[in-house]
Amino acid sequence: MTMTPAMPMFPLGMVMLPTMVVPIHVFEPRYRQMTKDCLEGDREFGVVLIERGSEVGGGDTRTDAGTVARIINAQELPDGRWGLVAEGMRRIRVSRWLEDDPYPQAEVQDWPDTELGLDAEATMNADLPPVAAAWRRVLALQSELGAPGPPATLDVSDDPSIAVWQVASLSPMGPLDRQKLLTADSAAHRLSLLAEFLADAEEIIRARIEMG
Repeated sequence: MTMTPAMPMFPLGMVMLPTMVVPIHVFEPRYRQMTKDCLEGDREFGVVLIERGSEVGGGDTRTDAGTVARIINAQELPDGRWGLVAEGMRRIRVSRWLEDDPYPQAEVQDWPDTELGLDAEATMNADLPPVAAAWRRVLALQSELGAPGPPATLDVSDDPSIAVWQVASLSPMGPLDRQKLLTADSAAHRLSLLAEFLADAEEIIRARIEMG
């Protein structure tokens, strides 16, 4: 693992996964300063889930597993707030939290997946199509239910290790399930968990449709 210098951190009440693109509203003064510093540098900051507490004001309990986000669009509003669009780039582990001065910072390590052997890669290549098919069914069922979401015709990468992140990012699940996917030790393990989550989601959505 590669240790990085102190990285600006943005604890949130959501889990950001690699490949995920999310809008972020920045209104606290400390995060306005963080945004300016990031834009003057490499445009990257870390995102971790808040386990307990609030996004506003500090005093929260944070996970030590997160994702590096890169700002791909930034707009400063007349009152000093920022509207950001950020993309998840790679996993990180927090080695040590630093003082929240002037905003949360931490020493972090890049956290690559455990490398797969040839047999595991072959299994992933075989398992991805049925998982992607289950994902498309869930998206179609969501649409039938009238819930917002991406179209079921959306394409994903031919690389299973990237596709599993994309499918996870665009699947209906809560932050704790996303955190399990984020912290899975390998892409193969992540794909297996995703298959379970999608099966549960499909069952729940079908039941809601049948109930009217």
